[in-house]
Amino acid sequence: MNADTAAFADLNRRWIEQYFDLEDSDRAQLSDPQCAIIDQGGVIGIAEDSTSVIGCGALVLPHHNPDDGLRWIELIKLATDPAAQGKGVGGRLIDWLCADAAARGYDAVWLETNASLSSATRLYERKGFRPLSSAELWPTPYARCNLQMVRNLTD
Repeated sequence: MNADTAAFADLNRRWIEQYFDLEDSDRAQLSDPQCAIIDQGGVIGIAEDSTSVIGCGALVLPHHNPDDGLRWIELIKLATDPAAQGKGVGGRLIDWLCADAAARGYDAVWLETNASLSSATRLYERKGFRPLSSAELWPTPYARCNLQMVRNLTD
């Protein structure tokens, strides 16, 4: 396991275990991101300062295809080191990941979160994500997720 892989796992385990329980898909993505994310057509973004990894996030093919004619990708595992929070790291990661998705021909980004993570929710809204209505919700494999959001990349 290289340093970026370890940091990706550590940063995400920290916030997930602080507020929720690790779930099976978390374990798969964090224990072997190469297999669970990269080899499946996804990408991982890493933010570093001069000495260490301070943030990360990933894109994966979504576990649900709404069959609406759009090419969707899912934003997952966005995490920032507590010492770097509030400094724009998460926003820059979202910008980079959305630019990567658009460059690869995706039309829209979908994510799941929990409404109790108000700072994350506000960040997603500032970055152009909108909450889905109850009629638009996708099935979810996560017990912790009670909020789904989308951002169109073609506007």
